[in-house]
Amino acid sequence: QVQLVESGGGSVQPGGSLRLSCAASGYTYSDYCVGWFRQAPGKEREGVAAIYSGGPSTYYHDSVKGRFTISLDNAKNTVYLQMNSLQPADTATYYCAAARRFWRAGGDCYGLYEYDYGSWGQGTQVAVSS
Repeated sequence: QVQLVESGGGSVQPGGSLRLSCAASGYTYSDYCVGWFRQAPGKEREGVAAIYSGGPSTYYHDSVKGRFTISLDNAKNTVYLQMNSLQPADTATYYCAAARRFWRAGGDCYGLYEYDYGSWGQGTQVAVSS
């Protein structure tokens, strides 16, 4: 059974950093797209970043470009989201999701759409406040 488990959430002050982890069990990330999504209270879930396990494609929402970095450690079967310069607007529950590799104009795993992903973790909360 495929399982994704997120960890690394917490509370930080504006300008701080966190690193989220998404560990997969039941399968390996070989030839997969893995994405991070977030849902703030009262808002719809939105895509934050995505990566293709075969490399080097990565994609980011405009609001996190230059601040967040998604990466994959194949040996540990874990995807990370390094979040720097956190802002109150980043407060949300963060979810990782995985899907067999898909392609569209723009490249492997292009786009940050929920409907592309079939396996989801339970989420980890991130709170940014002073």
